[in-house]
Amino acid sequence: MSNFKSKTVVITGGTSGIGKATAKAFLDEGAHVIITSRKQANIDQTIAELGGNIKGFVSDAGNWEDLQSFGTQLGKYTDHVDVLFVNAGFGKFTSLVDADEHVFDSQFNALVKGGYFTTQKTLPFLKKGSSIIFNTSVVTDIAMSGASIYGAAKSAVKYFTSSFANEFKEQQIRVNAVSPGPIGTNFFNEAGVPEEQQQQMAQGILSQVPMNRFGEASEIANTVLFLASDKASFITGHEIQVDGGMAQI
Repeated sequence: MSNFKSKTVVITGGTSGIGKATAKAFLDEGAHVIITSRKQANIDQTIAELGGNIKGFVSDAGNWEDLQSFGTQLGKYTDHVDVLFVNAGFGKFTSLVDADEHVFDSQFNALVKGGYFTTQKTLPFLKKGSSIIFNTSVVTDIAMSGASIYGAAKSAVKYFTSSFANEFKEQQIRVNAVSPGPIGTNFFNEAGVPEEQQQQMAQGILSQVPMNRFGEASEIANTVLFLASDKASFITGHEIQVDGGMAQI
């Protein structure tokens, strides 16, 4: 893997799951990492746990005021960004019958509006040859019951990958995405799945994964590092699925 010593990496939603694992991976490669979270306590705990050259600030990807001030906040910590990992967000599973405006807006605000304007506010900091990576999802390739809102929002994020890759090509900014399959984080709790249904749902998902296991957050992090590295210097507008073969076989 390419060494990221002296490189500045911004990771939204960097205090848990995939974001936290990716922050650790970049720190291990010598990067200067800046994370965001909705809560200062989460940032403080993550910085204390990971150590190294890491800083953070509070920013809610679903909050318009936070998005508008993202660039100002980021500018307190750096004057340039080499890698932006647009990771913040969540998904809630719900049927069409049970969905309401809050469930719809909260996911589209955090994933679509959040991803779009986070990129916009970071763009002035991005150097020639820098890299943007979006976190998409296997739900953009596989129709999953109850995932209509989440899948639609993630599909919009997937489109940003190719659209921005084209838009930023003159600045030589590469834009790619990593598409996780089922990952062993706190997914079920965040998705609003009742505890009594989690085991049943987990077995149902595992039956669709050829590798017959949940992925690890570190496996997504390794793919993000590859896409951000010089080893991926001729890759842009591309989505890499890290899903145990779920969408391929």
